[in-house]
Parts: sequence; structure tokens; C-alpha cells
Amino acid sequence: MALHMLGKDPDSPNNGSPTVYFDDETGNYLLQGWKVTDPARRAQMNIPGHEDVIEFPKRMMQFFPEVNGGAV
Repeated sequence: MALHMLGKDPDSPNNGSPTVYFDDETGNYLLQGWKVTDPARRAQMNIPGHEDVIEFPKRMMQFFPEVNGGAV
């Protein structure tokens, strides 16, 4: 398995997150972002115990090949 970093948030103050990765073995994307901890927001979602939710800014969509017309 090889993870490929597709891009980091250009507006991140510490240049660390959010980040978009692509797993070339599974064909899935991995998203690093801000954990949603607000109980009111989480209560509006049905989150199974084996999953979690992150917040991901719209400006990061540019790193998905399906959006930017590029390859991984």
C-alpha cells in the first residue's frame, strides 16, 4: 500500500492540516481534518461507533483528481 499526499491546505496556519491522501491499493481517499466535537452538530448525524467525522474546508476540493481533471 502506498499513500500519496495530494495536497495540504494552503491556508493552514501551521502547514499541517487538513490534508488529502490517496491510497493506491484501495482507491480510496483519506482526509485529515479538524475533528468535529460539537455535540449539537454531531447529534444531527448518525455516526456508527467505528466511524468519526472531520471538518474539511471547501477550498481543499481542488486536490481531488475528479475535480481538477488530473491524475493521482
